[in-house]
Amino acid sequence: MNGGHGPGGGHGPGPFARGIAWATALYLLLPLSIVLPVSLTDQRFLSLPKHDISWQYYHNLFTSPLWLDAMAQSFWIACAATAIAVICGTLCAIGCWRLARRSTEVIRALMLLPLIIPSIVYAIGLYRYFAWAGLLDTFLGVALAHGVTGIPYVIVTVSTALAAFDPRLEQASRGMGASLRQTLAWVILPRIMPGIVSGGIFAFIHSWDELLIVLFIASRNVYTLPRRIWNGINENLDPTMAAVAVLLIGMTLALLLLDMALRRRREG
Repeated sequence: MNGGHGPGGGHGPGPFARGIAWATALYLLLPLSIVLPVSLTDQRFLSLPKHDISWQYYHNLFTSPLWLDAMAQSFWIACAATAIAVICGTLCAIGCWRLARRSTEVIRALMLLPLIIPSIVYAIGLYRYFAWAGLLDTFLGVALAHGVTGIPYVIVTVSTALAAFDPRLEQASRGMGASLRQTLAWVILPRIMPGIVSGGIFAFIHSWDELLIVLFIASRNVYTLPRRIWNGINENLDPTMAAVAVLLIGMTLALLLLDMALRRRREG
């Protein structure tokens, strides 16, 4: 007699497990729920609204040259970093998949190091290298740093998509006379495109929200949104920072929802 309730006869999570899950979710979400009301404050410092809801700090965000410039820099750096991560990560994942040797597992593990090594250690190494290469405080330097640290997200998602790819499709394509380049462009890439897009979304989010590396390798010329918020915290507690935080959270949630929609479409 099988008393399971889940797939395959397994028992579903009990009340204790569900309680822990909900408590964890609330713990993660509660700080975010404070940001929105603070961004609508009518005070001159970070606090909840006292008399009325005010949109003045959103107006300040979208009219201030400093915040608009930081927003533009964050967007274009994230776009460049995403392009670097998608191209390099996709090629690496496909190469490891085609070779399918033990050495490729070592290569894949090395490409995942930016996720394993503490960010501050990586940032210190980048600082020394970029100082020698003349890339400190440059758009290219920050884009390269974010692109390299975004590669692991693309490798993970593309490798997952390749694991579900039927190799007989490639064999059929090559058997019909298609070259390796044609097979890659017409057979492999279209099949794994959801994984590529998903990895690109995560790489964009990573660059959009990243702060620590920027603090090490950028100075006066490169001011991303997270760095502008950091400087604002150190200089004054302008509630505009809360409005920027809402913008960052909203952008991240929108991209995550897009990724979920793509996953459902692929699975459907």
